[in-house]
Amino acid sequence: MTVGSGTPIEGASVDHVELFVPDRKEAAEWYERVFGLIPVPEYEAWVEEGPLMLSGDDGETMLALFEGEPTGDGEPTGYRRVAFRVDGETFDAFVDSLSDLPVPDGDGEPIGPEDVVDHDLSHSVYFRDPYGNPFEVTTYEVDRVGE
Repeated sequence: MTVGSGTPIEGASVDHVELFVPDRKEAAEWYERVFGLIPVPEYEAWVEEGPLMLSGDDGETMLALFEGEPTGDGEPTGYRRVAFRVDGETFDAFVDSLSDLPVPDGDGEPIGPEDVVDHDLSHSVYFRDPYGNPFEVTTYEVDRVGE
């Protein structure tokens, strides 16, 4: 059977991505400041024994923060990166806010507007959270970027 053609999970979307962080409360504050993600009230019961679930869209897509150490070498533990899609206006606003955040690249250096990557069909910025987990913010509204 061809994937996406009558499969039982056809039309499925990303539910959550799991990350290990040393301090979930500290990490949640960072994710709120950078991405606007907040704890999802429906999953607060899991916090004691499981993940702290964060979302920016009322739980449609979530980050699941587990207490634990990332690999420490800056490499992801089981995934390549988490990408957030935004419209062109939001992308520009995010890029404009980079000096206030700041968010580091893979070498620990803060990224800025000069780090926007033009992929022709999209524009992206790549960075890491304080624990070495890789992220991307991308837009497909390339005609609106930089207006």
